[in-house]
Amino acid sequence: MKSPLILVIFCGLVSGTVVAADKPLSDAEIRQILIQQSLASYPGNCPCPYNVMKNGRSCGKRSAYSKPGGYSPLCYPADVSDTMVENYRKKHSR
Repeated sequence: MKSPLILVIFCGLVSGTVVAADKPLSDAEIRQILIQQSLASYPGNCPCPYNVMKNGRSCGKRSAYSKPGGYSPLCYPADVSDTMVENYRKKHSR
């Protein structure tokens, strides 16, 4: 029988997040998780100004983040509100 810890580590590696079972996530860690989820759900390759287009150039003002309307990806920690962090904590509490 495989150890539950191995399963937790494997799941963490697959999701890109490894969290100690007894340590709560910090606000900064939650903000990064929410940003990663937002970027993963964006259908294109230029959600944020710092992303790179297929031709290797920076997305800059051509990013979804920089254009009004349409998608509004979370690109920076300041884009994640305290309410979003609290909602994440409530949803993922044990």
